[in-house]
Amino acid sequence: MAERDAYDLPLSALQHYLYCPRQCALIHVECQWAESEATAEGRLLHERVDKPRGEKRSGVRLVSALPVRSEILGAFGVCDVVEYREGKPYPVEYKRGKPKAHRADEVQLCAQAICLEEMHGVELSEGAIFYGKTRRRLTVVFDNELRQLTESTARLARSMVLGGVTPPPEYEPSKCGNCSLLQICRPQATTAAASWLDKELKRSLA
Repeated sequence: MAERDAYDLPLSALQHYLYCPRQCALIHVECQWAESEATAEGRLLHERVDKPRGEKRSGVRLVSALPVRSEILGAFGVCDVVEYREGKPYPVEYKRGKPKAHRADEVQLCAQAICLEEMHGVELSEGAIFYGKTRRRLTVVFDNELRQLTESTARLARSMVLGGVTPPPEYEPSKCGNCSLLQICRPQATTAAASWLDKELKRSLA
């Protein structure tokens, strides 16, 4: 069992870190946030599952907004929806967009599964992510590769947040253009200034 630290990492930080370590630091170290159309849509999508409640459908018990915690990951959070199928939990995460090339969403779901495994003393094989844009579920298998990625991401994110470190910006159009913190981060301006300074230093030493 992992040793407890004074700070338990929010599960959302794993998703933020895998998407962009600097974004994770701006949110969880510097407490920066900015709303965008995308985050507003995501917030509205979550409204239906953000209030704790339980119900039963076709023999499956549904629990929304379930608080969870993991000693292994040293993290805590809230599952959007957990379906109890014959008493065994099946986590379902809600996302506004569509499936992505990176695995940040899958890591966040896998982290929820690890929490549920510790809480219930069971092993989970899969869960699902519901994407608002496609209106479909994507089944996620919790294989060894995803579990290792989830645990390593948790270690790296915890080290960065506990150390109070904010990485320098690296401009990636495909990621930065979709980030609500773009105007706070200003990766293009910062990268351009660093490049200019580097050139001036090299010129002065020539």
